[in-house]
Amino acid sequence: MAVVNPGDALLGAPGPHGVRTLTLNRPDKANALGESLVLRLHELLDEVGAETRVLVLTGAGRHFCGGFDFAGYEQQSEGELLMRFVQINELLARLRRAPYATLAWVNGAAFGAGADIACACAFRCGTPQARFRFPGFQFGVALGTRRLAQVIGAQRAREVLSRNEELDAKRALESGLLDQVTDEPSFVSLPAELARLTGGLDAVALPALLRITDPADHDADLADLVRSVARPGLHARVARYRQAGRA
Repeated sequence: MAVVNPGDALLGAPGPHGVRTLTLNRPDKANALGESLVLRLHELLDEVGAETRVLVLTGAGRHFCGGFDFAGYEQQSEGELLMRFVQINELLARLRRAPYATLAWVNGAAFGAGADIACACAFRCGTPQARFRFPGFQFGVALGTRRLAQVIGAQRAREVLSRNEELDAKRALESGLLDQVTDEPSFVSLPAELARLTGGLDAVALPALLRITDPADHDADLADLVRSVARPGLHARVARYRQAGRA
């Protein structure tokens, strides 16, 4: 089990209208999802309770999240890597099942599992510098695929995933991956506005609405992920992918 660094993610105190902010806080690593960060996010989600109506997820520094942190993956067994991906998959499931509105504030690059985190949120806003890429199938890992297809449509998801296509803010907005593109000063008031606009929904109605409108199949997502990661040769597939990225 990884040692958890509490500073890897930060949870703000509840603000007016029940707004809290959860910040991925590894700016020197593009907020990449190392073991400690993922476990810390799970810990902090455990602390979010009925006081929260809107949870904003964002990244410290210039990026939202650079995806899975492959640093030192060569020294990890395929079983250890599988567990890391499972923990991320469960994080996505928790965000999608959250009894409060989740709002991704994509303030830069959102790649791989980082893009999946943004996609798992009920609402998504980004700066003009927002960028998305979902490269998991380039090394044979199925993570967050159904959610992406639900958000942008099955055919568009096939194109984005098979081509490892990068979507800038404009194309993300056009595809439905982003609900709105705005600059940071204009974003500041949006979480409270979201809380106000949903204020007619009580503590039972809001979670019910979010659950019913998200046709999630978490068990199928987990099964697909486990099969994809358990396929022999994960280390070699990752190595080929990373080498191609440096070519």
